[in-house]
Amino acid sequence: MNIIVCAKQVIDVSEMKVDSSTKKPILQGVPMKISDIDKNAMEEAIKIKDKNGGKITVLTIGPADAKERIKELLAMGADEGILVSIPDKYDYHVISTLIAEAIKKIGEYDLILCGEASIDLFSGQVGPRVAGLLNIPQITYAQSINADKGKVTAERNMGDQAVTTESTYPVLITVTKEINEPRLPSLMQILAAANKPIQDWTADSLSSGLGPMVDTVDLKGVSMERKNVLYQNDLDESVNKLVESLAKEGVLR
Repeated sequence: MNIIVCAKQVIDVSEMKVDSSTKKPILQGVPMKISDIDKNAMEEAIKIKDKNGGKITVLTIGPADAKERIKELLAMGADEGILVSIPDKYDYHVISTLIAEAIKKIGEYDLILCGEASIDLFSGQVGPRVAGLLNIPQITYAQSINADKGKVTAERNMGDQAVTTESTYPVLITVTKEINEPRLPSLMQILAAANKPIQDWTADSLSSGLGPMVDTVDLKGVSMERKNVLYQNDLDESVNKLVESLAKEGVLR
């Protein structure tokens, strides 16, 4: 079974700070990592390969230093990596198109696995967009996957209920964080990853003249200041005051 895992290099949002005066995120010096849920996709790919055999290819759209992040997934168990250079200007249309064109260039594949969303923007757009561009079935928000030779069955997390969906191959599946616990590679696996191939492809070689359909004008943090109002009197009186305050703020109607 040929499996492609789409992974994204993102900033470590837990280390990011916001400038209090400008409300802009401070990105300089913030460490980079593979988006957490993409590691869940990688872990699921390894389990499927262990069951059915085959090959795992990691596909990343990003700058040159994203190779270091690809090596982390190679250490986990991927067989090879592909890094596509990221254009100066891009949006979801550009990224999805490059991923789809790269997958077409890879050729034969049975299963494409993605995280349900990246931890930096969390839009959940890329997986479905890629499936649409490739004209293949998609299963989103998978919290469990059972991949057999002829078909794959996934349980989808739909909030208050779970839906079991079945598909033939090829198919694209986006996974949730609850699907598994990504493994930590051993020292020997980390060292061995240095000998696994990583191919470099340019964006122009896949789709020349590709440009964004949406321009990002500005990026600002959201103020999360608290009012710090305390009600310390009689319980019933405090509850009434709280309800009145929430009603004035428009929280209760």
